Amino acid sequence: MHPADNVAIVANDGGLDAGAVLPEGPVLVERVPQGHKVALVDLPAGTAVQRYGVTIGFALEDIASGAWVHERRLRMPEARGLDDLPMATQGATTLPPLAGYTFEGYRNPDGSVGTRNILAITQTVQCVAGVTDFAVQRIKAELLPRYPNVDDVVALEHGYGCGVAIDAPDAVIPIRTLRHISQNPNFGGEVMVVSLGCEKLQPERLFPPNAIPIQDTRGTGSAGPLGVPPLPRGETRSGAGGFDTVCLQDDAHVGFMSMVDSILRQAEVHLKRLNARRRETVPASELVVGVQCGGSDAFSGVTANPAVGFCTDLLVRAGASVMFSETTEVRDGIAQLTARATTPEVAQAMVREMAWYDDYLKRGSVDRSANTTPGNKKGGLSNIVEKAMGSIVKSGSAPIANVLSPGEKLRAKGLTYAATPASDFICGTLQLAAGMNLHVFTTGRGTPYGLAAVPVIKVATRSDLARRWHDLMDINAGTIADGQASIEEVGWELFRCMLDVASGRRKTWAEQWKLHNQLVLFNPAPVT
Repeated sequence: MHPADNVAIVANDGGLDAGAVLPEGPVLVERVPQGHKVALVDLPAGTAVQRYGVTIGFALEDIASGAWVHERRLRMPEARGLDDLPMATQGATTLPPLAGYTFEGYRNPDGSVGTRNILAITQTVQCVAGVTDFAVQRIKAELLPRYPNVDDVVALEHGYGCGVAIDAPDAVIPIRTLRHISQNPNFGGEVMVVSLGCEKLQPERLFPPNAIPIQDTRGTGSAGPLGVPPLPRGETRSGAGGFDTVCLQDDAHVGFMSMVDSILRQAEVHLKRLNARRRETVPASELVVGVQCGGSDAFSGVTANPAVGFCTDLLVRAGASVMFSETTEVRDGIAQLTARATTPEVAQAMVREMAWYDDYLKRGSVDRSANTTPGNKKGGLSNIVEKAMGSIVKSGSAPIANVLSPGEKLRAKGLTYAATPASDFICGTLQLAAGMNLHVFTTGRGTPYGLAAVPVIKVATRSDLARRWHDLMDINAGTIADGQASIEEVGWELFRCMLDVASGRRKTWAEQWKLHNQLVLFNPAPVT
């Protein structure tokens, strides 16, 4: 990966046996699995092992040239301190504009653009999840066929809302996360809430005054002051551009089916408005893309993530918004990130998020080395330092212009560092809250990860995975390691795929199979 490297990884499917002769390199002295490292020179004990031109560990024993270099033979370096970092030292890098690219999207009253037209039903508390799920199944079976321009109906289920320290300072994170997810561009500005009634997270706390932009909800025929039909008892509306609530504990509900009927009745009001929307041609600058990796392997930083990084630069050049995240996975590359910041203030904001997370892990006595999973190690990643180097390249080369704290909404173009935990599901949830309308997910070991709210484009790092999971992977970046395509070619393939998926011309495999994971709210506040 870099001229200074003293290890390389085996690209061959199935790995290589002892005796294999590496081109311009040593003879293997033992079998090395695919994706795992081989020493290119003798590495005496204590030698710094270099990959990506970075020290990823120190040899714990003498390692012969041609030997397998794995995590049990390495001592992990200490984490880079957060003092004396290069702050916005890379200088202003202006990428040439990329004009003329468009997609077919849904314009929203608040100015955002959706790639899908979905009715989302927000829940204030986990207690209502069963009733809401039952109602959603009925909506899909009985109502949705009447509204062909609506793509789906999803329930925003989560485990928050009660039994928590709702007034703790950090409670702002899960609350604003759920609020902002409800306003995701793919939901068309329609906010519908199902509440139990006795929970700590009351609807008015979730959506305080002015939390939802005012929008024109006027219809036709006899209705209220804005043309919105009056609601039956048990259902409430909080003003124009506000939200509609079905409260299950309301006295008007007699029996389970009464609750369900109320949800269906209010859902149809929103479905009618959503169904009237149509796609229109919009510039590629309206894309808000979240990039993420999961089930990573040693190829992640060789094929898929560099291709995503090239595509990230294309998107930034087109004026779009791109978010990369996963604090614990980029923590060891903090010096690279702060150097790329557009201003010292942006660099300091990244340091702030890393420091917060360092303290969070310290409070929980979490071992830093625990981030690299058994699957990561089986795929050739020895530790979090090596993993971090491969993760960062998803961000491409554009300057880092913005930083978001967990649960905040994105309000700027360009490349943004959105601080999230590395967990796939929490990261995806927080990027949804930030406002992404398209998701890119790279994987080397393979994972059926998906989100109901946005299309997820899955990129395989290896051709073997792409062949075996042919109906789960949308793009095969393994062709880069096979020598069949360049990083740039796969990056352009991904860019064109994004425009097709955003326009509804193409469905991702996760969409076709309706694969999606539950939303997981990041809740650092204590439980009561």
